[in-house]
Amino acid sequence: MASKPKELLEELSHPGPHDVVRGNLALAGLPGVVFTPRSGLGLPGVAFGHGWLQPPGRYRELLTHLASWGFVAAAPSTQRGPLPSHRLFAADLKSTLDIVTGVRLGPGGISVDPAKLGLAGHSVGGGAAVLAAAGDPRIKAVATIAAAQTLPTATDAARKLTVPGLHLAAKGDLVTPAAGNAEAIAKAWGGPVQLRILDKSTHLAVTEGSHWSQRLLQGKPQRRTQKLVRALFTAFFLTHLTGTDKYRPLLEADVKRASIDFDPSLAEEAA
Repeated sequence: MASKPKELLEELSHPGPHDVVRGNLALAGLPGVVFTPRSGLGLPGVAFGHGWLQPPGRYRELLTHLASWGFVAAAPSTQRGPLPSHRLFAADLKSTLDIVTGVRLGPGGISVDPAKLGLAGHSVGGGAAVLAAAGDPRIKAVATIAAAQTLPTATDAARKLTVPGLHLAAKGDLVTPAAGNAEAIAKAWGGPVQLRILDKSTHLAVTEGSHWSQRLLQGKPQRRTQKLVRALFTAFFLTHLTGTDKYRPLLEADVKRASIDFDPSLAEEAA
């Protein structure tokens, strides 16, 4: 019997079955971090773009969570100044995938399947992930949280994408409100796409720990939002990078504090 969305959400809110090992992308020539299961060959890989001014360490639990569910999750630590180049950030995300697919990772002989690659990101990192995916046919899925527009615009890049997209927007986000950012990107998306609105959430809710940028940006870390993002990202990437359908019911249902705002495929089924 298929599990109910609420049960799947609860399952994916907890760490997966794999022990996690942390590594340093700088050893391969790019500043950043990588989290992997302790062992495994042919694993799916996800490159994650940090938000404006944010260090990758503010997403440690999210990256660790993905690794515990069998992903190699890596985040470059570049373009962290006040005027980042979105084009270069997108290029760094693609370079991150080059590294994790081209280098044998860890003592356990970790390897990533180049046919199972995804991109994700927060704020400008989300917009950069969209830019990167539009120029890289290897990418099979893209997920963002509180995505920000970029230069060139992520909306224009989204029109070129036919892979599945998941975009989460914080209802109380005053920095990158959904209307001109995640919503615009989702409605321009060329392939299957879903936009969810996270209730009682703010721009920095997905980040972890404290950082001086909280004096400039709205919001603060929120455990409930982090838990939701971890579960939904994991369900999305397990479904679209590994081929399992077990978690698809979660992706097709409203859940508490994460209602579906836009999903053309569900509208077609209802009709």
